Amino acid sequence: MENQKRINSLAGEYGAENIVILLGAAEAEASGLAAETVTIGDPTYAGVLAGVELGLTVYHVLEEEFKNSVNAEIFDEQIGMMEMVLDVPSIVEEMTSVRKNCKYL
Repeated sequence: MENQKRINSLAGEYGAENIVILLGAAEAEASGLAAETVTIGDPTYAGVLAGVELGLTVYHVLEEEFKNSVNAEIFDEQIGMMEMVLDVPSIVEEMTSVRKNCKYL
């Protein structure tokens, strides 16, 4: 809930079009829930983003868009193991589906 407050505050301060959310959850469902929260609002209606459509741009660290934007050696060192053990296609599919709600791509 604290993260939702911070994200909402930062979006207000800097403009939602200037914020990119980067997720690292291990499962597609958890990533999707977090992505929905910052795009269409908190689907659990438990946090401050309930009903708040920020439409923020959101990616997962295992998506090619992020991977290709960082140093490959550092990516492999810090995230490479995750890429080998997680269901990356499911995470990418979930994120791609939710990203249609992003207003600032």
